[in-house]
Amino acid sequence: MHIAIIGTGYVGLVTGACFAEFGVNVTCVDIDEAKIAALNEGRVPIYEPGLNDLIEKNLRAKRIQFTTNLRQAIERSLVIFIAVGTPPKPDGSPDLSQVEQVALQIAPSINSYKVIVTKSTVPTGTGQLIRRVISENAPEGQRFSVASNPEFLREGDAINDFLHPERVVLGSHDPEALAILQDIYSPLSQVGVPIVVTELETAELIKYASNAFLATKISFINEMANLCDVLGCDVQDVARGMGLDSRIGNKFLYPGPGYGGSCFPKDTQALVHLANSCGYDLKIVKSVVDVNERQRTVAMDKIYSLLGENPEGKVAGVLGLAFKPETNDLRESPAMFVVTELLAKGIKVRAADPVAIPEARMLLNGVEFFEDPYETATGCDILILATEWNIYRKLELDRLRQVMRTSLIADLRNIYDPKTVKKFGFSYRGIGRR
Repeated sequence: MHIAIIGTGYVGLVTGACFAEFGVNVTCVDIDEAKIAALNEGRVPIYEPGLNDLIEKNLRAKRIQFTTNLRQAIERSLVIFIAVGTPPKPDGSPDLSQVEQVALQIAPSINSYKVIVTKSTVPTGTGQLIRRVISENAPEGQRFSVASNPEFLREGDAINDFLHPERVVLGSHDPEALAILQDIYSPLSQVGVPIVVTELETAELIKYASNAFLATKISFINEMANLCDVLGCDVQDVARGMGLDSRIGNKFLYPGPGYGGSCFPKDTQALVHLANSCGYDLKIVKSVVDVNERQRTVAMDKIYSLLGENPEGKVAGVLGLAFKPETNDLRESPAMFVVTELLAKGIKVRAADPVAIPEARMLLNGVEFFEDPYETATGCDILILATEWNIYRKLELDRLRQVMRTSLIADLRNIYDPKTVKKFGFSYRGIGRR
């Protein structure tokens, strides 16, 4: 079987590499000629653990190829996955222009029955939009089906999430399309992975509902952390006491400066917009968005409470820039928000990140970048732990105190125990820590 994947961003590359690992012949398509040339040489433009090796392996096996020739890729493929971007508009709704443009380009190239599948995160109703666009522009008499197969990939663990998922969601109104997609995913169903088969519109909503619920857990525990600060309780114990309840679970009960990345901010806003367009007030998800926005201010208040009333001219060291560990993704990163706010206050910033410094250099002016955390902390008045990379979990506190000008730590990820840090002479602020 041949499949085509249109779009070589994060989702497209991971999907293509993993399907090739299943033994499927994959053609990944993009309009960026330089990116395609790099990929055909085995150079991957994003950081994702294991992805380089997987693409290199399947390039050697000739199971994956990269091209700018969309027509040829469509003509030879039975299944075409759309994996282009759907960035948010100013009103929070997703911009579907790339999806619609791809549908327009697919239509005239249909030369036999095709299954057109949305991998991009799209609102309910997008599949019908794709169906309409292709129907109006495809050669007369050519058959095709439209399906939804939302992705549930966590940046930093995406390969494992694809090859060992908790579920696969397939949605379509056409039994033939569903049968073909189930065959593609048979390597997973054969080892017991649940395949959720449903209608097109329901599959589209499942992705938004899932991300909104996970974002809700994050905002909820951040609310509890803020209450802990008021009451003198410890949110770590609260989260543990909650998480041991099997009905709740301990995942996503880690307080911090708010969620970020390419999914949760965009998808929660898109779901609110979708509900509004139907005349429904989605109160819980709206509150989740509001709490997340406020949490960034809470994080800054903790930093300023340590720096004092006149922080201008002081030096801050920021450890971590990506929105989470094991990725170089800076989109909606709370750490980047912290840096820009510090700069706006006239605070000098020294920053570190294991992989995201090249991307950060293009977005931040006036920041000094370092790879070594101790070099980052040298001469600083405050050290801010903004992303919970493992390399920052066991820093030598006595060494930090020696190189810093003032012994202040703002631990926005609750990496360290407050009592331990204070034993080394630091003033410490965590999120909801007693």
